[in-house]
Amino acid sequence: MIYPISKQTLQRLPLYLSYLKTLGFEYGSENISATTIANALRLNQVQVRKDLASISSSGKPKIGYNIQTLIVEIESFLGYDNINEAVIVGAGRLGTALLTFQGFKEYGLDILAAFDSNPEKLGMTACSKPILPVEELKEMCLKFNIRIGIITTPAKCAQQVCDLLVESGIQAIWNFAPVHLIVPPNILVQNENMATSLAVLSNHLTERIKSGEEKNGTRSDIREK
Repeated sequence: MIYPISKQTLQRLPLYLSYLKTLGFEYGSENISATTIANALRLNQVQVRKDLASISSSGKPKIGYNIQTLIVEIESFLGYDNINEAVIVGAGRLGTALLTFQGFKEYGLDILAAFDSNPEKLGMTACSKPILPVEELKEMCLKFNIRIGIITTPAKCAQQVCDLLVESGIQAIWNFAPVHLIVPPNILVQNENMATSLAVLSNHLTERIKSGEEKNGTRSDIREK
């Protein structure tokens, strides 16, 4: 039985896929258990088992999952076997880095071009992909039926760019600008807030250091007694 998918499960599936793809002949088996995956990724075994049950019914008791079959199932569920075309608005350092990153195709994403309002960047190419004027964005999106837009602009102009993407037929937006975007209910937005990620990372690191210090202090107290 395949269970309903949750956002948290969806976020973990790429981790499982990446791990499975690292397994070579040295692993020594065609099959793998949810427990093995959980231990390798330091995740809860029950959670991993539920996650895999959400997208696959091929697992067998005491045998586990066939690795190659599970890879195909996860890729299919995530849509990696279908190429989605996208455009970037904002051809600064981050936008150019994303434009030239070749690994996106492995995840079913092909970025066709970047758009910018800086005259000095227009007409340039990055990995044979053009940087075009923002005025041509809508025409290209409608012509090629592009559904994914990536925003890498400064925060002050992100909402204006978002509105233009929506007008251009974009249905999903990957937002790297540090600002909350206002969109119609039918538009999907995935925010990549680096400040938030750094805050979470710093908080976890501080808690780990504090925990380590408390353990060391406790041991010292015991030795003194």
